Amino acid sequence: MKLVMLARNANLYSHRRIIEAARARKHDIEIINTLHVHMNITSSRPTLMHAGRTLPHYDAVIPRIGASITHYGLAVLRQFEVQGVFPLNESVAIGRSRDKLRALQLLAREGIELPVTAFAHGPHRAEDVIKEVGGTPCVIKLLEGAHGMGVILAETTASAKSIIEAFSTANINILVQEYIKEAGGTDIRALVVDGVVVASMKRFGKIGDFRANLHRGGKAEPVAITEDERRTAIRSAEVLGLNVAGIDMLRSNRGPVVVEVNSSPGIEGMEQASGVDVAGTMIAFLEKRAKRGETKTRGVG
Repeated sequence: MKLVMLARNANLYSHRRIIEAARARKHDIEIINTLHVHMNITSSRPTLMHAGRTLPHYDAVIPRIGASITHYGLAVLRQFEVQGVFPLNESVAIGRSRDKLRALQLLAREGIELPVTAFAHGPHRAEDVIKEVGGTPCVIKLLEGAHGMGVILAETTASAKSIIEAFSTANINILVQEYIKEAGGTDIRALVVDGVVVASMKRFGKIGDFRANLHRGGKAEPVAITEDERRTAIRSAEVLGLNVAGIDMLRSNRGPVVVEVNSSPGIEGMEQASGVDVAGTMIAFLEKRAKRGETKTRGVG
């Protein structure tokens, strides 16, 4: 197959591994900086340009679009889809997952367990919002945050109100969520590829940090997930229409609760913790599923 990866930094571990896996399976793969692509949106003849040339036909596109360039990256990916190029994850599905509020609304509609979550505009409902999630401590999240950034644990009602008021003054949208104390600063990430959990790990936050993100200095180890966790992960990816997804869950007293769905999950921590060839499973999926013109919006909403 002839593959193209949309990535700003080809040297990241995840991107190197995907490239290695593709080439090991005798596929051609080209890496293109997403922001260096421009589009010609002409009726019946949509094209993509890069470095002064029209991009050729590819069998599949692997989007590794950073959160900071989501809008432009999805526009580029849609142009590939218009041309009939099969995406590892579709633009609409990535857009759903990147909009944290929309993702939670869709998951909640389908009965997937989540931390109790509240959303309101402005500081005047701060006390009500805090009460709705069970009081403090509570977790306050920026809608645009990634890798654990913009996630704050408010220990008291006063501190929670101050944080909400500060963000509201800056016109920044936030979510307020129930704090799952029993998770103990750990979470579970399950990697779903084509409706199957292919790898999983348990992540621990560094001392003094309730966030378990590896980007924040956390650690990971292999973990055997329960059938309930497996079903929850698979269903979450399905609801958002993602072929490949990292599903982050907390182990609560009422079972697994989903805190985030990642459409461009990192590979390094998962491969090292689980020993699974994650990059290879992604390429194997494309070998099985990539067909010209098979791009369509999957899932609902």
